[in-house]
Amino acid sequence: MADKTMQLTDVASHVRSGMTIGIGGWGSRRKPMALVRELLRSDVTDLTVVTFGGPDVGMLCAAGKVRRLVYGFVSLDSIPLDPHFRAAREAGTVQTTEYDEGMFVAALRAGASRLSFLPTRAGLASDVLTMNPHLKTVASPYDDEVYVAVPGVRMDLALIHLNRADAAGNGQYLGPDPYFDDLYAMAADRTIMSVESIVPTEELTATAAPQTLLVSRMFVSGVVEAPGGAGFTSCEPDYGRDEASQRAYAEAARDPEAWAAFEKTYLEESTR
Repeated sequence: MADKTMQLTDVASHVRSGMTIGIGGWGSRRKPMALVRELLRSDVTDLTVVTFGGPDVGMLCAAGKVRRLVYGFVSLDSIPLDPHFRAAREAGTVQTTEYDEGMFVAALRAGASRLSFLPTRAGLASDVLTMNPHLKTVASPYDDEVYVAVPGVRMDLALIHLNRADAAGNGQYLGPDPYFDDLYAMAADRTIMSVESIVPTEELTATAAPQTLLVSRMFVSGVVEAPGGAGFTSCEPDYGRDEASQRAYAEAARDPEAWAAFEKTYLEESTR
């Protein structure tokens, strides 16, 4: 099997302005923050970001790197709304496609299956259709049901973070929830996966069940060993969310001078 390991500092060279980037994790949980930090350090801009958002979205919006956001929500979990995303949304500085969670997952599943759309009941008789006039409904060919036809989303690049992987790119989660990182990988042309540790292939299932192997190497282009690479978000069972750092992040967003100091410190760090 090919060795797909790469250095963290090489990540930005795989990103171009104008790309559609998928970011895995969920809110403030298992976000690939070390990979996001490399985007923040780069000169890329005009990105379309597809995600269940957390501080990744907030930081990228604050840095002016997001043109369009496709999302199911943007939350810090213990803090309901990310302050930078809220500011960008209220100011209208980013274009948005806001789905409910079921519709967002349908879009990922369609993209992962290389389908133009998937039908779903999610969103019917709701303002999601009003807010997204591009969405269409489709009649079932088998009965009288009508569904929302959620368009599939494809990405140029997906960024995800898992607990472990081998050098070939087989990714393993060890926490309570896989989230949808496998769908991001399958719906993207290329995927860069950061992990807490890279281990020999045989160690992946030595102490964990085979079903924890979430992401197949066939969907992974590069593997980065980045201990603490999800911080300050959580990566159970390796570590929980750093609530103190998250509060500092949210509080710094209230004042431009405080934010400049936080951003400088954050970008100068490697991984937590």
